[in-house]
Amino acid sequence: MQVPILKQGGVLIATIQAALSDADLLELRTALVQQVVRYRSTGVIVDVTAMDVMDSFASRTLLEISHMIRLRGAPTVIVGIQPEVAFAMVQLGLTLEDIPLRSIWRKAWRICSRSPGTSTKRRGCLGRRHADSDYV
Repeated sequence: MQVPILKQGGVLIATIQAALSDADLLELRTALVQQVVRYRSTGVIVDVTAMDVMDSFASRTLLEISHMIRLRGAPTVIVGIQPEVAFAMVQLGLTLEDIPLRSIWRKAWRICSRSPGTSTKRRGCLGRRHADSDYV
């Protein structure tokens, strides 16, 4: 099953709509990296809301996708991990280290739509500097 990849501005959005085989995950990885290069994307959002199971291969492939795309200068954000899936991943010792995980699209969009090279700090209402995560 092919995963649709949409382009919205400089951000690529991949929505996984059903369980994927290992071959489908590898195809997704290749397609995302190629499109990041082709469109010079500022970020990638991978929506996994429809995934009711995430095995070790799937989590490792998402980690590889994130690292490959980060080498191209764009962040990858995973959106929509179901609580049951997250619980099972913890029980199995599976992690998605170094990948931003967000439950809300708006928060993922903020991370990905930021243009490359911009500061990761912003001034708060009192003029103090805060990390972006305070605003996300």
